[in-house]
Amino acid sequence: MSSKLEERHTIEGPAGALEMLVTRAENPVALAVICHPHPLHGGSMTNKVVHTLMRAARDMGASVVRFNFRGVGRSGGEHDAGRGEIDDCLAVIDWARQEMPAPALWVKGFSFGGYIAAAAANRLSSSPDRLVLVAPSVERLPFAALLPLKVSATVMMGEADDVVASAAVFDLLEGREDVDVVRFAETGHFFHGRLVELKDAVERSLA
Repeated sequence: MSSKLEERHTIEGPAGALEMLVTRAENPVALAVICHPHPLHGGSMTNKVVHTLMRAARDMGASVVRFNFRGVGRSGGEHDAGRGEIDDCLAVIDWARQEMPAPALWVKGFSFGGYIAAAAANRLSSSPDRLVLVAPSVERLPFAALLPLKVSATVMMGEADDVVASAAVFDLLEGREDVDVVRFAETGHFFHGRLVELKDAVERSLA
């Protein structure tokens, strides 16, 4: 079982301090690292979709790290349009793998964080065991350049997303051998009223 108490930590990242919330499992089945949505549009590690992704991993017995990208909250540095944020994610994964070893690595991300999670997963020398992306940004960031992904991904996508064009996600990712797309009918970007269903779907993808 996992402790439900989160610890607040700060590590030195590529551009300064990186603020994190950490949930430790006593005998973790995995280590999960979660990336938050766009820093310039209010995204942070306390976003409710990010929190849902944390709860899904925690309830399945994983240790979990969610963190603020550079320039968000108490994290140092400035927003870097996705480039430096990949380095932030890799720094957190490296720290977490050393501090909280586990038999598997799960990397997750929401929106902007979905792109960062996928890009970081591609750059890891030891690929994650699971990659879960919720409404990943595929238009404003060069997601297509990441394909084919080094590790298969599960993508959760609302059909009525008002921030990330669902048609663009479906056109780019549906039908690919390296991506499993899960559609949510009549669901917007922030999964209002659908967070329980999202959590259930994420847990099924990790089982």
